[in-house]
Amino acid sequence: MIDTNGSAGDFSGRVIVVTGANSGIGLAAAREFARSGARVGLVGRDPGRLESALSAVREVAHPDAPPEAFRADFCVLDDVRKLADSLATTYPSIDVLCNNAGGMLPSRRSTVDGYEETIQANHLAPFLLTNLLRTKLRGGRVVNTASEAHRYGNLDADDLNSSGRYLGMSVYGASKQANILFAAEAARRWPGILSFSYHPGIVRSRFGRDSRFIKTGYRIAPFLSTPEQGADTMVFLAGAPASTVENGSYYAGRKLRRPRARAMDPALAARLWEVSAAALGLAEEASPEEKPVA
Repeated sequence: MIDTNGSAGDFSGRVIVVTGANSGIGLAAAREFARSGARVGLVGRDPGRLESALSAVREVAHPDAPPEAFRADFCVLDDVRKLADSLATTYPSIDVLCNNAGGMLPSRRSTVDGYEETIQANHLAPFLLTNLLRTKLRGGRVVNTASEAHRYGNLDADDLNSSGRYLGMSVYGASKQANILFAAEAARRWPGILSFSYHPGIVRSRFGRDSRFIKTGYRIAPFLSTPEQGADTMVFLAGAPASTVENGSYYAGRKLRRPRARAMDPALAARLWEVSAAALGLAEEASPEEKPVA
């Protein structure tokens, strides 16, 4: 069980959506949210593993808060749009959106939408989903799974497809910079929604499954965290009192962590937002003045 130390342990009556919930930290977090009373929406790509994950969450869910499963492939933006519609239809409001889905590739691969797959799955898809669910999230929170690997990337907001030489870790690092920048810029643009990013640690999981070397390392390397340990900061940020956390910031081990300077650049964050919104055909929503979350 995740150790919430009483600070984020009761999610009764809340609706929490977790992407990448088929396995690993996404599934561990979904189980903890359900165990603590939340109505959980699990999002995954593989139908078989999604059904298994749903069964695992049902085992610990409260009878009056049954979990639901939603299939979507973040490498297909139409899937993300359909997912947003399904979530909006199912839930009158969403208290927490955990943008956890993503991955890393050893070599370049393009999606059906024409984007480099890592940046689409890790940034563009969750950016799209969050924007489409914005009205459902008012007064709620967004928690983005980032990584200390962001320190190895060099994001160029005007070249999201990384058109130069393809280095898997560098491209992955750039996508994780995007997660941190997204959270920071969302906090500036959407004061009525708390936004965070966090590093889960190095977790024994299916991460890097497209690379034989990385996949093997994540299975056999010593001293890796369990999925439950990796999910702890996600769960903490989903429920910690607003007065005890810093909107727009990056966390690790439940503590504020200073990311690489590039991932703190407000000009880069604003440019990334503008480029991403334009690429996805998003317009800034006209809405009543939002009040900061108390």
